[in-house]
This record gives sequence, structure tokens and C-alpha cells, in this order.
Amino acid sequence: MSTPTTAKKPTKKRAPQSNAELALQTTLSGIQGQQRVVIEHVAPEIDGGRFPIKAVPGDVIAVEADIFADGHDYLAARLLYKHIEDGTWQETAMALIINDRWGGAFVVEKQGLYHYTIEAWVDHPASWQHEIHLKVADGQRITSELLAGATYVEGMAQRAGRQAGNAHDEAELYRIATLFRTGSAEGEGDNYNEAVSFAESEQFLHYAHLYPERQYPTRYAPELAVDVDRPRAGFSTWYCLFPRSASREVGRHGTFRDVEALLPRISGMSFDVLYLPPIHPIGTSHRKGKNNSVVSQPGDPGVPYGIGSELGGHDAIHPELGTLDDFKHLIAVAKNYGMEVAMDLAIQCSPDHPWAKEHPEWFKKRPDGTIQYAENPPKKYQDIYPVYFETEDWQNLWLELRRVLLLWGEWGVRMIRVDNPHTKPFAFWEWIIAEVKKVYPDMIFLSEAFTKPKVMQELAKRGFAHSYTYYTWRNNKQELQEYLTELTQSEMKYYFRPNFWPTTHDINPYSLQGGHEPQFLIRYFLAATLSSNYGIYGPSFELMEHIPFPNKEEYLNSEKYEVRYWDWDKTNKLTYLIGLTNRIRKENPALQKTSNITFCTVSDDAIMAYVKVAENNRLLTVVNTDAYSRRAGMVQVPIWELNIQPDQPYVVYDLLTGAYYTWRGEWNYVELDPYTLPMHLFRIDLL
Repeated sequence: MSTPTTAKKPTKKRAPQSNAELALQTTLSGIQGQQRVVIEHVAPEIDGGRFPIKAVPGDVIAVEADIFADGHDYLAARLLYKHIEDGTWQETAMALIINDRWGGAFVVEKQGLYHYTIEAWVDHPASWQHEIHLKVADGQRITSELLAGATYVEGMAQRAGRQAGNAHDEAELYRIATLFRTGSAEGEGDNYNEAVSFAESEQFLHYAHLYPERQYPTRYAPELAVDVDRPRAGFSTWYCLFPRSASREVGRHGTFRDVEALLPRISGMSFDVLYLPPIHPIGTSHRKGKNNSVVSQPGDPGVPYGIGSELGGHDAIHPELGTLDDFKHLIAVAKNYGMEVAMDLAIQCSPDHPWAKEHPEWFKKRPDGTIQYAENPPKKYQDIYPVYFETEDWQNLWLELRRVLLLWGEWGVRMIRVDNPHTKPFAFWEWIIAEVKKVYPDMIFLSEAFTKPKVMQELAKRGFAHSYTYYTWRNNKQELQEYLTELTQSEMKYYFRPNFWPTTHDINPYSLQGGHEPQFLIRYFLAATLSSNYGIYGPSFELMEHIPFPNKEEYLNSEKYEVRYWDWDKTNKLTYLIGLTNRIRKENPALQKTSNITFCTVSDDAIMAYVKVAENNRLLTVVNTDAYSRRAGMVQVPIWELNIQPDQPYVVYDLLTGAYYTWRGEWNYVELDPYTLPMHLFRIDLL
């Protein structure tokens, strides 16, 4: 007898998907539906991650972001970072600050490019623990919840087991998971109470964060970058001189050997960068005379920025300065004094430059076929041809300039001041700086661009390590504080490194044309203490040269147009202050940063005070910006930032004079006479 069989019902076939259904599935395919966390408004982030921020080794990179999700679950976030040479990410925990704003930090330890990003996820174990707190406080039994907790803890144990050296944690976590299950089953007694106690403990969170679940994490895109330069990019002290004016013998053209003889004096004032205007052969066609005269006289040396002659161009040395070996020797001797030599890149040519003959297509032509000389109407510069960056042969032009800079690198140059970079394409600067740093990663570029703010900022983003600034024209207290606030509190602080110059060989500012010694002291001291990078136009500034070319911010008898003979043995109050302040800068880390500034409230409108702190180094600088009047007032010291209690006495020690005073509380009295010394530089010592 056979067993009866039951007839199978025919399977209902699913109708083919419609085009609408297929289209709907397509819209879902790119969605990570289980990712719930949003990461936005990351800082620092420059132009959507297009450009890196800047740092030097040892800097702490503080990162913040808005991190949130739907619902009420707790979140976890990690800041991920790695050097470009490293294969794996390092990470550090981020913490909630307020209102969904999270923060974290990491330290850049070496030169080169770092990448960083953020990863965040719903922290289910922490959310579970929060619910446990609420239920236990309400007197509820949590037997079922302990089973869920056991699952979380077992996951932690498994992740601990996958990491070498965590056998103890792995065993402990499995023990805790067993405890949770036992306590859940019993519902009361010692195991239950111990399980509840651990579930509410900080140790539970410690393990949860040490071996995180990271389920459906959100990672911020794009990856962001930090360009870490060598330390001198963050702290430097520049001294500019024309080597042809270095001779101590009147009537003789200065040489590199003469500059070498000055190095003990300059390094003795604690300068560490010696910046030389162009040192190349100077053209003779349409050579300018003294005071920019269109007619030169026999013996006039010409303008160093009129680069190029039959003796060579940007890759040659002016023979009256010496040989290439002499220049290399200067670089080596300067290094022995702890100094570097910075060269000046001026992308322009005299009519006699080899490029003008070999590559006329690199220069703009007039309708008559002749090369257009430089003009800044109504000014005319017949001795200079500007390079035409819109030339059809732009690629070979860029390659030639790259060759020149790499050649300078071969000579031993590692710092370059660039003349008027704002008149050349941004793309060119981004490319050539990157190309040079591939070969010489320690090369530092200074942008000499006195131009519109957005242009100066763009040049910094494209790779310039330093930038000239508007400091030269910011004179009173309000102007200075507003400008420094912009530089140090806005997004600029991440990518724009200011380099303050009271004067330059191109600019004799109206504020100093009176030759008033206290004004020179004030302008120098502010530059040296407000900015970690600053420079002076060497002997001219030291000797307080101030007579202007009529109605202009230029010098009469400027050494751009003639050889000058300086009294290198002369000293004065300003030279003493320069040497002393530079030594103080090197001894006090607080002055080796720019963005660590806090301005103080002062009862007098002319007295400017600011605090800078680096770890335990606390400095208070007070300056009378009125160079003609004694000023007095009460300074409000930000004791809350200095960890000083309201009733706690503290000593302010003047590093300039050796005087010291015991202060207490926020408000304290100062008085400054510009004819004695218009500034204090106090080190704050806690008692």
C-alpha cells in the first residue's frame, strides 16, 4: 500500500519588477541607511579641505566639529590622524564640549604632511548604561537589561582578544559577561547586585571606549591636512642688508666677505635669518641713478632688482660681490653662527637678461614689437621687463623658474623672500612651492605682498610659509588690537603666518619719518613681541634713518639706487633694545608663538597690554603707544587665564630692566615715560 502524497500547491511567481521599482531601488543603492551620525562644521578646515593648515613640530592641533544623530542615544567620536609616511591611523578620543560641539587634539611630532579626519558612531553601550541608571534610580529590576549588557561585554572581550597583549582584559570581560548572565538569571542576591554595580560603573565605560563597538560609523570626508614645516617657520628673526653696502671702506663696493665680517655683530644681536636683496648681475640698459633718477651717472651701481646682464641672470652672482664659492662660504659661516641666508626672488629682468634674448616670448610685446617695460602709472621702470605669465610658452617658463630655485637649493639656500608674488598666478605659486619642497622639504617661502587681504590670504593658502602684513601701517592701540585679533582669532590663524616689519627697504612709513627715537623703540618692540616672526631693515632701521623722498613713503638716498656706507660700530638705545629683546624672545617660549595672545583692558587709551602664555612661561607686555607723552593707567590682568586666585599675590619681573613688583588681583597700576622706556616686558611668577 503506497503512502498517499499531497499535491503541492503551485508556487506563485513574483511579477517582474517594474521600471518604477527598479528606479526606486537605484535611489536606495547609494544610501548608507544604518549610518545615523552627522559630522559637520569641522574646524580647522580651509576651503572645504582644499588647503592644509600650518604647524611646526610639537604643535597641538585642536580639532572641533558638530557631531549629532537622531534620537537620544549617546555618541562616541575619535579624531584620526597620521603622518603621510605612516601606514596606519592613530586616534584619540573626542569629548562633548556643549550643544553637540565636540573637541579633540593631537600633536604633530615631525616635519611633513599629516592627514586627519573624524569618525563617530552611536555608542550603544553608553546609551544602555544611561538607561540602566534611570531604571535603577526608579527602583526597577533590570534582569532583561543585564542580558543585553552581557552581549555588549562579550563583544568587548572578542575585540580585546583580537589585539595583542590584552589577554588579561579579555579574561576579565568574559568574567563580567558571565556575571551579567548569572545576575540576570538570579534576579537578586550578590551576583545580581555586583552585576548592577558594574553596569553602572565608570569601569564599564572604560572598557566600552577601550574596545568600542563602532557599529555603522560615519567618517568625515574629505580627509584634512596639516603642513608641518621646520621650527624656523614658526619662530624667526630677520635682518635685511644689501651686501654691496657692507664695506667698511668708503668708496669700495661691498662683498660677501664683508658680510661675513658683520656676522658676529648681527648674530650677537640674536638674529637668525640674514636676508639679502637680489645678488645677481645688474643690467646696464636704462640703468637707474640715485634716487630713482632715469639718467644714471658713471659709477652708479644700478638697482639690484634690474636683474640680468651679459654675465648671467637669476642663476648667476654679481661679480662685484664675489664668486659663487664666496656666497656658499657665507652660507656656511652664517650657519656656524646659528643663522641662515635668505635669498630674494624677483621674477623680472633687465633688458640685458639672457631670457630677454633667448626667450622673448616670455615678455609682453607692444604693437611695434618691442618688449613692454614695467609700469605702475604714472611710474615707468624702463630698466625692468616684467615676465608675462600668459605667454603661450608658460610651461617652459615655469620649468625654468623651477630650475633656478632648485639651483639655489643646491647652493645651500633654504629660505626665499619672494618679491611681489601677488602679481603672478596663484596656480604657479602652488605648483612651484610644492615642486621645490619635494626636493628641499625644509625650504621656507616668505611672501612680500602688500596688497588686498584676500590676495594675501590666498598666497598663504597656496604654500607661502610667511607673509608680510599691514603691521607697518597699524599704529594706534585700536588698530593694532583689531588687526591682531583678525590674525589670531579668525580662520587666518590656521594658515597665515604673519611676519612683522616696522620698515622695509621699499617703505619708509610716515609714522617714523620724524626720526623720533621713542617711536622707533615702540614700533620695533611691538613687532618683536606681537609676532613670533619679525624682521628689520638692518642698519637703516638701527640707525633710525628717516628722511623721506619728498611726499612719499620712500627713503631719500635709498640704497636700492646707490651703495651706502653705514657706521657699523655705532650703537644707541634702539640697538641695545633690539639685542636684549631678541635674547628674551629666544629664552621665553611664550614669545615664540603669535596666536597665543590675550589683550588686556587698560584704563588709558594709549597703553596697550597683552598676555602670552606657553605652558609655565607667562608674560605680560605693556607698551605706551604715545611716543610723546607719559601715560599711566590700571591694567586688568586676566588672572583667570593664569590660574591666579583673586587674593593671591604674584611677582611681575621686568625682563628689560630687572625691576620687579608684587601685584595682587586683576587691576594694577602702570606708568610709562616714552623718553625713559615706553614698555615693560613682565614675566609673571606665582608665589
